[in-house]
Amino acid sequence: MDDTDRQILALLLEDARRTYDDIAARVSMSAPSAKRRIDRMRSMGVIQGWTAVVDHGAMGFETEALVELFYGPAVQLDEVAESLRGRPEVVEAWSVTGEADAIARVRTRGNGDLERLIRDLQRDGAVVRTRSQIVLSRLVGPGESR
Repeated sequence: MDDTDRQILALLLEDARRTYDDIAARVSMSAPSAKRRIDRMRSMGVIQGWTAVVDHGAMGFETEALVELFYGPAVQLDEVAESLRGRPEVVEAWSVTGEADAIARVRTRGNGDLERLIRDLQRDGAVVRTRSQIVLSRLVGPGESR
């Protein structure tokens, strides 16, 4: 990757729906050249997909939280991933260093639904405890200048 590729990526992060013509004009190249570079970055795995930025509050999901999950000693990471994958409230989850075994970013309609989700996660005994932080506001988000 060179500086032009990085410029193209920055433009796509601002707006993934930009046309090849728009991108090409901003990096001083032809549209076919810009398309070839984007196709190459996709084939290399640098660009892994396209996404929409959604206002989840407008869709009725008012509560966003980070839930630290503490599992019993015999629970394997693949079991953790499988149990979280099956829950539509879980947006992302990571295995982490530190006290917790995993952290899940979740969105629910409200605090009551968050509490229900946490109880459900603890129900089978694999999750021995949780610690949650409710997001109050986003300070920096995807695609914003760093």
